[in-house]
Amino acid sequence: MIKAYLQITMFIADANRAAAAGVYTKYKGPYLSGVAGAKSKELLVRDSDVQVLHGFDSVESANAYLSSELFKNDVARELSPFFEKDPDVRIYAVA
Repeated sequence: MIKAYLQITMFIADANRAAAAGVYTKYKGPYLSGVAGAKSKELLVRDSDVQVLHGFDSVESANAYLSSELFKNDVARELSPFFEKDPDVRIYAVA
């Protein structure tokens, strides 16, 4: 059961969105199979931004993912060249 969400909103130019989606696809499997507490991962695309919504078993697991090697050394490193400005990172507890 999902008890927390990590929402990362990224501001990426249209020309770079396909490449950014490739990073999402590349790391979705390793996230779901290797990150403690990971439950789901969805890519949401809007005209103004791109969001990745991660489901977790707890707020603690969501916070731990942000400091994990997978996030810092792989996902964030590969996505950062596409950012037009810093992403907005939020964690929500499910009531």
